Amino acid sequence: MKSAVETLSPTRVKLTVEVPFEELKPSLDAAYKRIAAQISVPGFRKGKVPNRVIDQRVGRAAVLDEAVNDAINESLDAALRENDIKLLGRPEVDVQTFEDAAPLSYTAEMDVVPEFDLPAYDSIEVVVDPAVVSEEDIDSQLTGLRSRFGSLKTVERAATTGDVILFDLAGQLDGESVEDLDASAMSYEVGTGGMLPGFDEAVEGASAGDERTFSFTPEGGEFEGKDISVTVTITTVRERELPAADDDFAQLASEFDTIDELKDDLRERLGRVKLLEQGYAAREKVAAALLAATEVPVPEGAVTQQVAEHFVDGHGDDDHRTEVETQTRDGLKSQLILDKIAEQEELAVSEAELSSWLVQQAPRYGMTPDQFAQELVNAGQVPAAVAEVRRSKALAHVLEHARIVDTEGTVIDLSALNDLGTAGVPEIHDHDDHEGHHH
Repeated sequence: MKSAVETLSPTRVKLTVEVPFEELKPSLDAAYKRIAAQISVPGFRKGKVPNRVIDQRVGRAAVLDEAVNDAINESLDAALRENDIKLLGRPEVDVQTFEDAAPLSYTAEMDVVPEFDLPAYDSIEVVVDPAVVSEEDIDSQLTGLRSRFGSLKTVERAATTGDVILFDLAGQLDGESVEDLDASAMSYEVGTGGMLPGFDEAVEGASAGDERTFSFTPEGGEFEGKDISVTVTITTVRERELPAADDDFAQLASEFDTIDELKDDLRERLGRVKLLEQGYAAREKVAAALLAATEVPVPEGAVTQQVAEHFVDGHGDDDHRTEVETQTRDGLKSQLILDKIAEQEELAVSEAELSSWLVQQAPRYGMTPDQFAQELVNAGQVPAAVAEVRRSKALAHVLEHARIVDTEGTVIDLSALNDLGTAGVPEIHDHDDHEGHHH
């Protein structure tokens, strides 16, 4: 086999490959074997049909066509290794010549991983909010806890945020009743935003016996785009009576004997949450800063391919397409940068790290880690999963060396996050990865 590479751009090459006919023999033998297993010829057992009979029945040309796909896959893999080409997306193969007993000659144009320089990690600086727990934060948590142990008392006044109302609901469209919106004796906490658009504004300030009407336009379903009139009849207004924040409450609601101990525990828990939030903010900002600080020629063919796959069902307008193109380009650029860092720093993924990632990701797909692992194997996505974990390690490596300060100028050490067990692994993207190719 002979191969030659022509560089078309920093992100695209053209590979010319010639395979002598004698090197095609294994592919030809495999093609005969596959066809023999598929056809039935009287007088011969299935799978034992001689080649000359297959030539008569199916035709030598059909066998050669079957063999050429195999030969292209194998020779292209060999040519990529031989020329040290790092492929992105799928190659566009064009067979130049192929006849019986003659060499196979073809070209393959493809996007490749471009050459680029990485910035010094310590040149990256980001600013995050301080991980400070305020008294207001603690009071808010305590109020939430007290409300879980609170009781509801009927009041003779107008409803306000936080009150729980009982009400009847009726919907009308062009004078006709909308069954889906007819309900009685419903309960709702004002201000939580869990009802129809405009509902909270309508019932704020209403008292028991009041009737309020508002309209809304559904964005989907049977009544999409139509103005529906909704009438709310308030039957009862109740306010939450919260237990006093004292030692008795601490003993009721927690394992602590005093309210001060309970507050200290809330402070510690909130402190951990704030540290995590600060860590996630730092990671996102470092990822964005790394992207901005690195000049990477982006393979437009790979971007076009991924965007086309996203819009394969024809949905989306021009603005949405532009947004997806930008996200795809940045996502691909980020992958290229993190892959190069992982390669440069010789980062590997251990079985324990992959298992930890599986445990983290599985609940998002409503699966157990074992089910999720099996799905990845079945879909051939294990290399993509390993690549994502490796990229996460690359970003963590940059995080260790970047300068992270809070808005008060304090330098932040994120090593405390390791004690909290945060892996911070990004999710698998739904676009093609560049582990492998398809013809």
